Amino acid sequence: MHTFPTQAVILAGGQGSRLRPYTDDRPKPMVEIPGTGTPIIGHQLSWLAAEGVTDAVVSCGHLADVLQEWLASAVLPLRVTTVVETEPLGRGGGLKHAAARLPDASQPWYATNGDIWTRFSLREMASFHAERDAVATLALARPRIPWGAVETDAFGHITDFIESPPSPYLINAGVYVFAPAFTAMLPDLGDHERTTFPRLARERRLAGFPLPHGAYWRAIDTAKDLTEAAKELGSRPGG
Repeated sequence: MHTFPTQAVILAGGQGSRLRPYTDDRPKPMVEIPGTGTPIIGHQLSWLAAEGVTDAVVSCGHLADVLQEWLASAVLPLRVTTVVETEPLGRGGGLKHAAARLPDASQPWYATNGDIWTRFSLREMASFHAERDAVATLALARPRIPWGAVETDAFGHITDFIESPPSPYLINAGVYVFAPAFTAMLPDLGDHERTTFPRLARERRLAGFPLPHGAYWRAIDTAKDLTEAAKELGSRPGG
């Protein structure tokens, strides 16, 4: 019987240059989804709390004071600690820096990128991770291709047009479950996705959890993503 993680790291230090002008005066996780009145990170903290997380460490960088001020004034559903990268450490280094502030180094933990807007069962993902005895598990999404696709037959005749079909490839959805041992494997400086993850994959200790059918997922990278997220939110039951 395994225990579900109760601690998490949110990586919230990115500059969000493709989201300008929204990010001229705030970090990307502080951008609001139109119509919700709450920044992305507020929705993430609510989701984590609903999934049993009691402690979150938020790694800040770009305009860290704006994020820290909001966290200090908001009514939050869990305990939040902030750490600030005073110099860029890379994704792996930033993750390790933040993980050092988790309340219990002997327990597993979740992590998520600060620009991910999603809802699915983290407990299911943690069970999947434990069943495979993985050191790290990545959530995997199948995003829609932003263009219309064309189908042809073997002779070259066009047979169909498909608007925004699902990608044939799974991608890293930016949500993770990590075993306690993973923290020590992270680089102090640099990108774990180029070092730690490939090594674990070769050793068959890296697992991939496909998001359940119908689970909502979107990375908020551009102004168009904000518009689409607001539209999708409005069309969802209870949204």
